[in-house]
Amino acid sequence: MNSFSFFNNTRILFGEGQIAALREQVPAGARVLIVYGGGSIKKNGIFEQVTAALEGFDWLEFGGIEANPHFETCIEAVSLARRENIDFVLAVGGGSVIDASKFIAAAAMHEGDPWEIIATFGAAVKGALPVGCVLTLAATGSEMNPTSVITRRSTQDKLFFNSDHVRPLFSILDPRSTCSLPPRQVANGVVDSMVHVLEQYVTYPVNAKVQDRFAEGLLSTIIEEGPKALAEPDNVAVRANLMWSATMALNGLLATGVPGDWASHLIGQELTALYGLDHAQTLAIMLPAIWTYKLAQKQDKLVQYGQRVWHIEETEPQLIAELAIERTRHFFGSMGVATRLSAYGLDETIIAQVIAKLEEHQFVQLGEHGDIAPQGTAKILRLAL
Repeated sequence: MNSFSFFNNTRILFGEGQIAALREQVPAGARVLIVYGGGSIKKNGIFEQVTAALEGFDWLEFGGIEANPHFETCIEAVSLARRENIDFVLAVGGGSVIDASKFIAAAAMHEGDPWEIIATFGAAVKGALPVGCVLTLAATGSEMNPTSVITRRSTQDKLFFNSDHVRPLFSILDPRSTCSLPPRQVANGVVDSMVHVLEQYVTYPVNAKVQDRFAEGLLSTIIEEGPKALAEPDNVAVRANLMWSATMALNGLLATGVPGDWASHLIGQELTALYGLDHAQTLAIMLPAIWTYKLAQKQDKLVQYGQRVWHIEETEPQLIAELAIERTRHFFGSMGVATRLSAYGLDETIIAQVIAKLEEHQFVQLGEHGDIAPQGTAKILRLAL
């Protein structure tokens, strides 16, 4: 196991009815900006629960955050926050709303060009308004980490930043709030959370037995409960296990002492920014292709994954690894998420543009070994067609 330092101070309030506890978590006297997405929270009762819990607080609302939050939209919220002297940002939604809220909180206190926050991957963040979350979609883990992903629509750039200044003070996770989600969002959330685990697990062995067993438990839970969430949308017990799995997948604990890959995320970001694919759709496409390309390097962990998670009983290592890839691809497909670029009308003509964007963003040494150069990425994209 590699050496590590671990820190996470986000308070989690988990379970049905926990939204009512919001008033005890927001600092007394705070002037609150409620940030949300397309407005579904006003149809399913969540907005009403939030505002009831905020009785006695001054609050304003800002809606319209996109599925991949646009820099341009966030800047409108930053202007509102400054103009109205907001001193607390409350994200009510999924990962996109939380990511947007983190950026809004940082940009509201940033004196220079707000894009500097993104361009420096968070190094320019010297402070931020405090952020709290009411999670309504289990997927990204943003509710318990310091990361935000923002898209600049005008330049087709989708980039991330990290800063402990924007780590949420608290996050409220009521699994019932996810029961009204449409199937596409449920499926995307399952794929997203599963890939988060796999990016930190299917690399190479470092004798991190605790992290490996933890990852395998999360993977088994997601595989077991994911299809149930589609078949039984009102099953709160299923939603609870998926919600907590998604949070634990990317709160930093799995990453302790182990290498991370993240190539599928970095390539996927470009696919989303350029062609509008859902984030999870890009992950379902890229992960199996990357594993196929790096089969020899990843074989030890793919075999472990195949045996412990998929219970593959073959004895030949390469066959086990190949079957593990195929079963993962099949699971994504069973959730209704396609695993080929061609399913979205994309062909080899996109490869040059994707590579150009990766080079522009200086993502030219991908993977846990940093050995996937642009030529290798091109081969991976061909495997994904």
